[in-house]
Amino acid sequence: MKKENLIKGFFAGLFSTLTIAALTLLTYKTQYGLFLTASFGSSMVLLYGYPESPFAQPKNIFFGHLLTSAVGILFLFFIPLPIYITIPLAVGTGVGLMILLNVTHPPAGGNPIIVIIGSVSLDYLINPIISGTIIILVFGIILNRLILKKKYPI
Repeated sequence: MKKENLIKGFFAGLFSTLTIAALTLLTYKTQYGLFLTASFGSSMVLLYGYPESPFAQPKNIFFGHLLTSAVGILFLFFIPLPIYITIPLAVGTGVGLMILLNVTHPPAGGNPIIVIIGSVSLDYLINPIISGTIIILVFGIILNRLILKKKYPI
């Protein structure tokens, strides 16, 4: 193994653990609401493992999650179709809009599924999506810019 991969893997694993731990603690040990969603786990791979990727940039992480979650909510509340039709249409719409608006973040492609299956409320956009992505980005900037001295965001 290369020393560079060991260091990268160590810090990616450590900061993934710390970030998800912070979101989990806020979710389960405070009264502030939900800060955690499944798609954040895969965001860790890009943010900490491949921060130079365009998909790992702050605007992509923030707006990718926000956009696809909003699409999921729109389909959940305003498209009265069976779930087996609603979910694929919502995912396709979210993916298409991320690409069209240049905010592609692959982990966010799963958000419409989470939103529709979970029958979330409009508050879901605030907690966990907006607040959670801001926390994730703060941790990402701390690791990439301050600790690893990388140019992040690019």
